[in-house]
Amino acid sequence: MWLFYRILLRRYSFKYGIQIPYNTQIGEGFYIGHFGTIVVSPKAKIGKNCNIAHNVTIGMANRGRLKGFPTIGNNVWMGAGSVIVGNITIGDNVLIAPNSFVNVDVPPFSIALGNPCKIVPKKNPTEGYIQFILE
Repeated sequence: MWLFYRILLRRYSFKYGIQIPYNTQIGEGFYIGHFGTIVVSPKAKIGKNCNIAHNVTIGMANRGRLKGFPTIGNNVWMGAGSVIVGNITIGDNVLIAPNSFVNVDVPPFSIALGNPCKIVPKKNPTEGYIQFILE
């Protein structure tokens, strides 16, 4: 039976342009805001109540000091076109601005924006962005 579901997953990944492997660790309340290309590495970890927009990549770095996969905290909003790569940690309540390239650790209660990534502390950066939070 598992083979049937793996085939369905592969078929729908190509049909809808969203690649999230079955073994990716994702917390409850995960929300995909828009239809479009989304690629998530199978060993990435995503926390609770995270929102992801179209054209987002959460991937691994193959070499160097950042070799590995990202760990994303709770209540993180990832804007359209953002890229999150490497063995990094994104803290809780972080807003990743659209079209940002994030390959550094981001502390909690921050905004990550630009390329190269710039970190801006903010009291509540995801207020108004993450609207449906599961308690």
